[in-house]
Amino acid sequence: MTEIKAFRALRYDTKIAGDPGTLITPPYDVINEAMQDHFYQINPYNIIRLEWGKKYPSDNESENRYSRAAADFVAWQNAGVLKQDVKPSFYLYRQEFTVDNKVIIRSGFLTTILADGYASGQVLPHEETLPKHKADRLELMRHTFANFSPIFGLYAQPSQTIDKALTKGATDRKPDIDINDEYGVHHMLWVIDDPAIVALIEKEMKELKVYIADGHHRYETASFFAKEAAEKGIKGCDYMQIALVNLYDPGLIVLPTHRLVKNIPNLDKKDLLNKIAKAGFSVDVVCEHEKEETLAAMLAQMTAGGKEATSFGLYIDGEFYLLRLLEKANACARVSPGKSLAYRQLDVTLLHSLILEDILGIGPKELAEEGWIGYTRDDQEALTKVDSKEFQCCFFMNSTLVQELLDVAEAGEKMPQKSTFFYPKIIAGLVINKLGE
Repeated sequence: MTEIKAFRALRYDTKIAGDPGTLITPPYDVINEAMQDHFYQINPYNIIRLEWGKKYPSDNESENRYSRAAADFVAWQNAGVLKQDVKPSFYLYRQEFTVDNKVIIRSGFLTTILADGYASGQVLPHEETLPKHKADRLELMRHTFANFSPIFGLYAQPSQTIDKALTKGATDRKPDIDINDEYGVHHMLWVIDDPAIVALIEKEMKELKVYIADGHHRYETASFFAKEAAEKGIKGCDYMQIALVNLYDPGLIVLPTHRLVKNIPNLDKKDLLNKIAKAGFSVDVVCEHEKEETLAAMLAQMTAGGKEATSFGLYIDGEFYLLRLLEKANACARVSPGKSLAYRQLDVTLLHSLILEDILGIGPKELAEEGWIGYTRDDQEALTKVDSKEFQCCFFMNSTLVQELLDVAEAGEKMPQKSTFFYPKIIAGLVINKLGE
């Protein structure tokens, strides 16, 4: 039984905090140092100071990014910058965005979910997590007793009863929050506090499973924190903020996350291509007149080829290659013994096992140490990072299918990290879930 609960969110009072577009950020895990500086500068109340504060050389155990976030959080509430909604509510959340020149709208809702780990089988993960990221989020929760950004979850309801109820609650009124962000995404949020609608949605969700799309580290951290708080006798810490989207929503888009490789001693292109061929792939050079045209051609061939066979792109030493797995069934039989077929036949599994691990020596230990692999969904960024010698090569991926995610999750298994990129990200700063009350 999935337990969600309407909550009294803290939201910005824009009369005090200023332009709402200057208060939000992407999730912390996609923010680099330059972006962090930018968000610090555009508004002194930007959520960045709470969600992903700066580090300073003078930091110590008592004065650090977490203690500063806690102090600002209290100060902003006292000053009326953040105000708590009166009624327990759900928050209808729509994002309008463009992919491949097509305008798309994704709808979901913000709520809180019982963070009790995966034991009940009602909340299912699909990706592996890394200890370092969980340690950071745990310290933030210990200091602030809050969730400043939601994780992203999926549920499957063909009848769309929940979607219809949320839409009914927002009929004929403007959004309570209406923001165009710096990345071209239009964010709209409606407060849904009708008790009848709230009760209906809570009841409907009890019968559904939740699949974590993005935010595994934060969910696992919140589950640990809830247990830790309960052991200390602190109540009100067992529900965390989550954005939920129906798998049947037409705006649900998954983009690929490409793999950049570095720190491989004496990496030789010819030797690598020979080993990839021996591992069961056809290797074909892709060449057009211009680099941009060649990239586009490679990606198009990957997409077309991926419908019939696992296909990757490779960029190394200024050249593009199309890699096609020739006998997938045999390859699947060789990788990840003991895992389900759903897991073994994933493109990302086959890349990690047959090429990254078997050929380049980047196995689970190296992935956990984070010294050999970088990730990007931006095709141009991948080329730039290889051309600048920051990375040695890039493997381009096709998108993981939503059904593949569900199949792996239902099998009780987890994909390698960064197997999916649900676009757009759920932004931070729309609502805050205050814990310990």
